[in-house]
Amino acid sequence: MAAVPIDGASGVVGRRLADESLLDDADALSDADPGGMLRFTASAGAQVREAAALTAEANLGVLSDEGRPRAVVIAGIGTAGRTGDVLATVAGPRCPVPVIAHRSAGVPGWVGAADVVIAVSASGRSPEALGAAQAAARRGARLVAVGAPDSQLQSVAEGVRAPFIPVPRRAPARASLWALTVPVLLAARALGLVKVNEADLAETAARLDADAERCRPAAESFVNPAKTLAMGLAGSVPIVWGSSPVAAVAARRFGDTLSTNARYPVVTGALGEAGRGRVGLLDGVFGGLGESGRDIFADPEDEVETPTRLRLVLLRDGGLNPEDEADEPLAVEERRADAVEELADRRGVRCDTITAEGGSALERLASLIAVPDFASVYLALAHHLDPMAVPAVSEMKELSTG
Repeated sequence: MAAVPIDGASGVVGRRLADESLLDDADALSDADPGGMLRFTASAGAQVREAAALTAEANLGVLSDEGRPRAVVIAGIGTAGRTGDVLATVAGPRCPVPVIAHRSAGVPGWVGAADVVIAVSASGRSPEALGAAQAAARRGARLVAVGAPDSQLQSVAEGVRAPFIPVPRRAPARASLWALTVPVLLAARALGLVKVNEADLAETAARLDADAERCRPAAESFVNPAKTLAMGLAGSVPIVWGSSPVAAVAARRFGDTLSTNARYPVVTGALGEAGRGRVGLLDGVFGGLGESGRDIFADPEDEVETPTRLRLVLLRDGGLNPEDEADEPLAVEERRADAVEELADRRGVRCDTITAEGGSALERLASLIAVPDFASVYLALAHHLDPMAVPAVSEMKELSTG
C-alpha cells in the first residue's frame, strides 16, 4: 500500500489545499468546470417550472379516480431516492397513508393492488427503479414512472398503461433533484396526500432563482454565500445537522453533494440523532481534543501546519408558529440547535448556520438546499477537481459489471 505523506512536525496528513483565488476568477471557474456543473446547479428554478408543466401533461387523473392508496412507495437510488424523503417530509406526520422511500431493486413484500409505487430514475434505466416498476406491474399495484423519455422505464410504464412523466436529460442526476422531485410531489397531490399548489411551486422556483443569482460565479466571495461556505469547509471534516425534518432532508442532500461533487467525507443527520451520541464528535480528535493539541506558537496563517478539524453546518428551520401545538417538537429542536452551537463554540469548532425562509415546506426546503448545492461545486473547483467527472463511480460500474 502506498505511503500517506505526513508532516513529521505536526502529524498532519498531507492534503491538497484549496485555491481560494480561483473562486473569484469567473473565467478560471468556467475553465475548471468543463461539464457545466455550476450552470446545471443554477437551473434548479427552471427545473421546477419545466417539471410542473410536463407533469400537467401526464394523465395523473387516473390516480385520483381509483381513490386513496393503502401506502405509497417511492423507488429509486441516489438523488431519485432522495425524492422519497422529500415527499415524506412535505406530506408531514398528518399524511393519511405511509410514504416509504425504497432504495433497492423490487418492492417490499407487502406491496399489492391497494398500493401505489412511484418509480424514479433520471436515466430511466436504474435497476432499482426498473425492478420496482416491474414488480409493481406483476403485483397489480398502481404505478407512476418518472424518468428519461424513450427509456426502459417508459416502456415498462406504457406496458401497463401507467402514467409516465418525462425528465429531459439536460443535467446529471445529482443536479436534477427538482426535476425529479416535482413530479413525485404532484403525483402525491393527485392521490390526496399533499397540499402543494401552483403558488408553492412558483415561490419555490423564485427562491431557487434568487439564490442562484446570489451564488453566481461572477459574485465575489465576500458577497457570495456559497463561496464563503465552501472556503469555510475547505480542509475540514464537515458535520451537517438539520433542526427539523425539512432541515434534516436538506442536511442529507448536502452530504450527497459534498461526497459526489467535492469528494469530501461528511457526517449528516437530524439534531435528534446528534443528541443520542453523535454530538460527542465535538469532543473527539477532530474537535475539542484536536484543539487541545494545537501548537500555540504556530503561525495561524500557515495552513500546512493546521490540523484537520471538524466544521459544523447547522440547517435551521424558520417559520415556526409558537401558537401551533404541532410546531412544539420543532421548537424543541431549535433549542437543541442553540445548545449545539454553544457546545461547538466552547470546543473551538467553527459553525456555519443557514436558516430556512419561505412560507411552504417546499420553499423552506429549497432555501436550505440551494446555497449548499453551489457550495459543494465551488469546494470541488477550489481543489481543482472537476465536479462532473467522478472516476471512481465509472470504475466501480466497470468492475461490478465486468
